[in-house]
Amino acid sequence: MAKSIKLSKINPEAPKGFEKEATIKKTKELVTKIGELSEKLYAEKKHNLLIVFQGMDASGKDGVTKNVMLKIPAVVIDAHSFKKPSEEEFAHDFLWRVNQYSPAKGQIKIFIRSHYEDILIQRVHNWIDDKKVKQRMKSINAYETTLAQDNNTTILKFYLHLSHERQLEKLDERLTDPTKQWKHNPADYEESKLWDQYMKCYEYAINESEIPWHIVPSNQRWYRNYFVAQIVHDTLKKLKPEYPLLPHDGKTKS
Repeated sequence: MAKSIKLSKINPEAPKGFEKEATIKKTKELVTKIGELSEKLYAEKKHNLLIVFQGMDASGKDGVTKNVMLKIPAVVIDAHSFKKPSEEEFAHDFLWRVNQYSPAKGQIKIFIRSHYEDILIQRVHNWIDDKKVKQRMKSINAYETTLAQDNNTTILKFYLHLSHERQLEKLDERLTDPTKQWKHNPADYEESKLWDQYMKCYEYAINESEIPWHIVPSNQRWYRNYFVAQIVHDTLKKLKPEYPLLPHDGKTKS
């Protein structure tokens, strides 16, 4: 049995030995390679990729998407941010709104927040009970397994792990930095007070998942971006996408 993940035991700081400028340079190289591989993925249309970003407010879900997916052609990638369900979405099962955004072959889909919100914020605020949480976790595992087995979907799930202190610093930046004030939401501070409850719910979701999570040290943006870029690059490389060639049937010029 796999060892349970305890988030408080995982360092949210960049590991020793990583130099900032060198790591940023390496990230740029990886981002370019990701763009090249993703174009081949789209052309070949054998595989697809679903990337899930979860994390507390200000953990960098938008930032890592913008910085790591920068070179992916627009036709290949699509990002969807899951907000509070609409009335129509509330009238259906919780996965109804998620299914329609699942990636087609050749696509890369980004979920900025995801189906996991329905066992995170709803559980923290006691809008659902533990029995419902277990039922939904079972459904989430089935949904992800179906994508993987039925449509050649590779699923990468990233939990952006930052310290509570760093989160509060970044929330405060939204009050003072003119380029970030549009992100300010007073409710984020109220949710931050529930940090311990959120950590317990995240640990449950991570430990009960059949498809494993990557825990991303996120106190430094530059290392967070590198960590994600390395995994996305390596995953695409393992899929070995290639441009499809015209058949040599004697009628096509070589």
